[in-house]
Amino acid sequence: MQPQRIIGIILVVVGIVLLVMGIRAFDSFNSQISKFFTGSPTDRAVWLTLGGIVAIGLGAGAAMLPSRSIGR
Repeated sequence: MQPQRIIGIILVVVGIVLLVMGIRAFDSFNSQISKFFTGSPTDRAVWLTLGGIVAIGLGAGAAMLPSRSIGR
């Protein structure tokens, strides 16, 4: 397996973990209190969720790109 695809798969897995952590942070007590007073969730919840989405997108893109062989 090419290193590019391995890195892509790792990024997808890390992205899924970050996304799950972000969703759980949205449902946390601190986030509920923040939503009550400010109308928006905590920064941590937002950054974890966005980081997960970006990592999944980059990882999927890297895993699906055609491989380029040097010297062909």
